[in-house]
Amino acid sequence: MTEFFAGIDRIAHEGPESTNPLAFRHYDPDEVVLGKRMEEHLRFAVAYWHSLAFEGLDPFGGRTFDRPWYGDDMDHARLKADVAFELFSKLGVPYFCFHDADVRPEGASHAESTARLNAIADHFETKMAETGVKLLWGTANLFSNRRFMAGAATNPDPDVFAYAAATIKANMDVTQRLGGENYVLWGGREGYETLLNTDLGAELDQMGRMLSLVVEYKHKIGFKGAILLEPKPQEPTKHQYDFDVATCYGFLKRYGLEDEVKVNIEVGHAFLAGHSFEHELAMARTLGIFGSIDMNRNDIQCGWDTDHFPNDPREATLAYYQILKAGGFTTGGTNFDAKIRRQSLDPVDLFHGHILGMDTCARGLKAAAAMIGDGTHDVFVADRYAGWQGAEAQAMLKGERSLDQIADRVISEGIEPQPRSGRQEYLEGLVNRFV
Repeated sequence: MTEFFAGIDRIAHEGPESTNPLAFRHYDPDEVVLGKRMEEHLRFAVAYWHSLAFEGLDPFGGRTFDRPWYGDDMDHARLKADVAFELFSKLGVPYFCFHDADVRPEGASHAESTARLNAIADHFETKMAETGVKLLWGTANLFSNRRFMAGAATNPDPDVFAYAAATIKANMDVTQRLGGENYVLWGGREGYETLLNTDLGAELDQMGRMLSLVVEYKHKIGFKGAILLEPKPQEPTKHQYDFDVATCYGFLKRYGLEDEVKVNIEVGHAFLAGHSFEHELAMARTLGIFGSIDMNRNDIQCGWDTDHFPNDPREATLAYYQILKAGGFTTGGTNFDAKIRRQSLDPVDLFHGHILGMDTCARGLKAAAAMIGDGTHDVFVADRYAGWQGAEAQAMLKGERSLDQIADRVISEGIEPQPRSGRQEYLEGLVNRFV
């Protein structure tokens, strides 16, 4: 145990009436929801980069946090890991996630960076054995270093592509060694800032080739987890090629990877794409590529990815409704890609943020399960589309009627359809019954 969280015990569930700020009011890992423990439904993970590596920076100001593990050497990296696993254990989360750059200092060469990553992985193995905390997914930071300013896979320099490929391999190896259940690719700069210096076709082909290499290597090493692509429309680049779920699916189809790769969907990224989180989840479920989620929220008054902890049970309800309808998580989970505010200086603030998020998600899960159990919403939607079960409707849908045949039937039968209410306000009120 470190001294950083001294005086903070493991967070317990005390129920909705509790006023203890260091207790769960709604998240009870052992509560059974739709036949499964809540912990198994939600599969919570803490994001190493925001909880341990974030220094309180923003675009107009530098570090506000003063953490004892800040330092560019391996001793500080090991201290950071010790504090991290104390945080994970006291929160009672089953998983964590990381980028390579979060956990080890950059080396003078790729070989040195990889050696440092492997040394920290040795330390992680010990901490994971001691605590029982597992790795939900690993990933590579291919956006912070200046070598990636024009992208990683999409860079015009093939040496940068090669360096990125070697970095991904090193991180896949560590993810495999640590028993990670997924591997995520988020190309923070896989896009363009101006079309004046960009060959779109070349960059898309490079990105497709990199993803194919990842899939090939997955099978070579026998990695049993999912490969996940994380959509984001912009920021820091003007336009990113993995804009949203639908764009990612089109990309995967073009390169024949739709059966090999799924998506990790983030609330804030959906917001930046002009979508709701519910929309992105529903699209992934419909297209068969739902994998995992990064749970957070954006400030609606800001135009960038602010990564707040979630606090709206209604939004969480709509999200977990889609997740449950998709069959729930398999290898994926709920990763808190969220950071405390730069004015939240105290160690205990990390607990307040995660407790808020975990309770919000628990309320959403239970409300979504109640909606499904009630069945009213599902019956309404089924009734709205019931006409499509008729013989002629099915014939049209299956391609058994030509355009002129359909037109002839409309004329001969005098079809004059009348609009029916979509009853949106009723349905919104129905959701509120369960939240």
